[in-house]
Amino acid sequence: MNAAQRQPAEMKYEPLLQFEMEMGTFLSDWQHCDQLSTYMARMISHNRTDPLRHSNFFSSALNELLEVSFRGGSPEGRIGCAVYRQGPKERVKLSFPSPPGHQQFFREAVARTHRNDAYARYLDALSSDLGPSREVVLLDLAINFDAEIRLEEEAPPSITIIVDLPLEGIVS
Repeated sequence: MNAAQRQPAEMKYEPLLQFEMEMGTFLSDWQHCDQLSTYMARMISHNRTDPLRHSNFFSSALNELLEVSFRGGSPEGRIGCAVYRQGPKERVKLSFPSPPGHQQFFREAVARTHRNDAYARYLDALSSDLGPSREVVLLDLAINFDAEIRLEEEAPPSITIIVDLPLEGIVS
């Protein structure tokens, strides 16, 4: 059997881009979510089948994730975001400090994205008068972007959310 016939069960994600900044600086202006997501989307989308479409989808998804950290983060520590690629998928790994006790919230919210009632929960939340919550954002990514979401357990107060986005396969 030659090397071409032996393929690993899971191909490796290749690193594309990453940033890190003080969380206090990030939290100082809501615009940082949009600015960072737009910049990163443009940087990683240049070699996709439809770069503009890909950039728009990726920017929207990353902006939502950054807003989750903006709403749930604490000003001490650093926020870090890394983007990786494996074929048609992008993996976003977002780490940020969060107040004590928030890991349980995120653990439950991520678990809800995998449940059979995720779509019904999402529609219910959209029809309510409440603004988008961090849980709704994660449900949105799972449903509308077909994202696979998981939480990487780290020592408090850090939270790492890993989101695999199959953006090349999304039909608009």
